[in-house]
Amino acid sequence: MKVVFLSTSERNGGAAIAAGRLMQALLQSGVEVKMLVRDKQTSGDSIVSINTSRLRRLINFLRFAHERWIIYVHNRFSRKGLFAVSIANVGADVSQHPLVKSADIIHLHWINQGFLSLESIRRLIATGKPTIWTMHDMWPFTGACHIVSPPSSVSKRDYEHCLAYMDKCGDCPLLLRPASQDLSRRTWMKKRTSNFASQIHFVAVSSWLRAKAKESSLMHDATIDIIPNTIDTTLFHPSDKIAARKRLSFPLDKKIIAMGAAKLNDPLKGFNFLREALSRLDTPKPDDCLLVLFGGIKDAPAFLDDIPIPHKWLGIISSSQAAQVYAAADVTVSTSLFETFGQTLIEAMACGCPVVSFNNSGQTDIIDHKINGYLAKYKDVADLARGIRRTLYESDYAELSKNAVRKVADCYSQEAVAQQYINLYKTITDRKKRENHVDIKQYDKQNQYT
Repeated sequence: MKVVFLSTSERNGGAAIAAGRLMQALLQSGVEVKMLVRDKQTSGDSIVSINTSRLRRLINFLRFAHERWIIYVHNRFSRKGLFAVSIANVGADVSQHPLVKSADIIHLHWINQGFLSLESIRRLIATGKPTIWTMHDMWPFTGACHIVSPPSSVSKRDYEHCLAYMDKCGDCPLLLRPASQDLSRRTWMKKRTSNFASQIHFVAVSSWLRAKAKESSLMHDATIDIIPNTIDTTLFHPSDKIAARKRLSFPLDKKIIAMGAAKLNDPLKGFNFLREALSRLDTPKPDDCLLVLFGGIKDAPAFLDDIPIPHKWLGIISSSQAAQVYAAADVTVSTSLFETFGQTLIEAMACGCPVVSFNNSGQTDIIDHKINGYLAKYKDVADLARGIRRTLYESDYAELSKNAVRKVADCYSQEAVAQQYINLYKTITDRKKRENHVDIKQYDKQNQYT
């Protein structure tokens, strides 16, 4: 079985990392997988870039720039929200690429920002090959946005509970020139006209994301399975807490609270909820806890001000370093307003670190309340503080840690997730064979007297 993954990037972004981890899991399970990308960061043979020359690289950059320019113009020449939406008006035609032509299955991941257009996707479907699309965000079933509750700094209007994706989009609060026929409505119309929702087998990485897709006007009738992201348990695994702290020069006598994100000051990450919860955290003695943060902080030099407990910011770190942080920590907290999945949560749990998060989205698949972590009421700072305190001081910590490791092994290990995809690949290829067999029989019957 030959599978080709399509992803804008090999490594940039959580979706690309998730796709790479899945590819490695499938390779280890004996599936022949190659990944076709625009942006390649390593020299591995299993990753192939469409940037095969300087000219190709320039053309593909111009595709990216053209799409962003259209959004920029419609945003009144403001950069706010520039990357919160995608319109897929331009993209490469990869339907005749050797990897696509030789594949038995086409598997889409995150393909935005000028890599594939809606027309590119239509041409892939026209190859007649079974096509799967793993949804890492909400873009496949919205007009233009990647998540329907983007940061409030983009617009002054209240759109946290925007439900336009359930209808026809339009009047998009992410655009600074919203209108009934704005970019979101026009992109929604193109998606509806293309009708790819009935021709692609979709995978949601959480039950929450599947439920949102089923609510949408574009994909309410689509076939959608739920298969979570995977994790490399040879990298993320339990290790000695004291040894990890010594390696990282962390104090041995404090409770360590960890939080990580690609961009810590992204409003979607909800850091202010953690900041306030820490101010309410009732600890046995002052300065009993240390907050360890890792990830980028963009254009916000005062972001680390006013944190009510001692803290340490590590900056952007590698996956192996993150594994050490999780091993050293006593609890990992995610205060994201929305998570389609929750990658840092399973990374921490794999290392034996219990987790605390809100009970609002993809996290609810991962955290079993009070068994391997704590699900606080959405945006409830008091309950968030209660969950952190319970995990640190009032729980059977060893049991929480053991349950966290077991949950990852059962549900998110490479073997477990790879097998789910292998079963799906077999199901859709068998169905395609049956459909082709029926088509041939019908053709023979229609032409037996000619």
